[in-house]
Amino acid sequence: MSDPRTRLAVLGSPIAHSKSPLIQRAAYRELGLDWSYEAVEMTGDRLPVFVDSLDGSWRGLSLTMPLKRDILPLLDRAHPMVERVGGANTVLFADNEVQGFNTDVLGAVASLRSVGVESLESVTLLGAGATAASVLVAVGELGARRAVVCARTPAKALGLVALGEQEGIEVVVREWSADVGPGIPDAVISTVPGGQNDLVFPEAVRASSVLFDVAYDPWPSALALAWQEAGGAVVSGLELLLQQAVGQVRIFVGGDPDAPLPDEPRVLEAMRAAVA
Repeated sequence: MSDPRTRLAVLGSPIAHSKSPLIQRAAYRELGLDWSYEAVEMTGDRLPVFVDSLDGSWRGLSLTMPLKRDILPLLDRAHPMVERVGGANTVLFADNEVQGFNTDVLGAVASLRSVGVESLESVTLLGAGATAASVLVAVGELGARRAVVCARTPAKALGLVALGEQEGIEVVVREWSADVGPGIPDAVISTVPGGQNDLVFPEAVRASSVLFDVAYDPWPSALALAWQEAGGAVVSGLELLLQQAVGQVRIFVGGDPDAPLPDEPRVLEAMRAAVA
């Protein structure tokens, strides 16, 4: 009997700009799966009713801002990475359960490696939301042991300090500024939405540090343009979107974010071509 669970969607607000439907649909076409994937405008206050209303035709959900933490009380089971970072970006409906996963960490590591970053010592992290938590764990996976967090509301970054202690990373919180602290960090990572980053970094930082800007609309961002003008390396949010989506497709297809897809390089190539 064929599996009736063929419906998928990305939820968030705003969501109209999302490239996730293009990326995910390309993956399922390449895999020969007749699944649908749509974008649904969703806020945290409406999320419980929406999830409760889904029938047996639904396979899973992708979650973006502001829902990665709002989903947590609705989960029957959370993958260890969800508990580790305190946020989920993927939901799988299986075994009569709402199961939560986080593929942002996997995606961030793969994105940095795409420009040759195999190890880090120190980073500057802009923003203090759920994506920042995933990025903090990701840079720790690459060896980082110090992170300067710049936040418009520093009190919101206290959770990152605790997460850093858990991960063996010294986290220093600063007011919103381009002050990277002593020395030049190996990477500057912005987790704030596109168009909301007004910081101007010294040329020495832009020329030496890798910039990883998780925003992709509009692209290139003002931050990315400034980095390119200084000759610095840039990783776009589109790369993160692609790499974390690979983990999501793994979950939707096989239930495991770490189990590669059949002929995964070919699938990733199709996903990338969909948004080229």
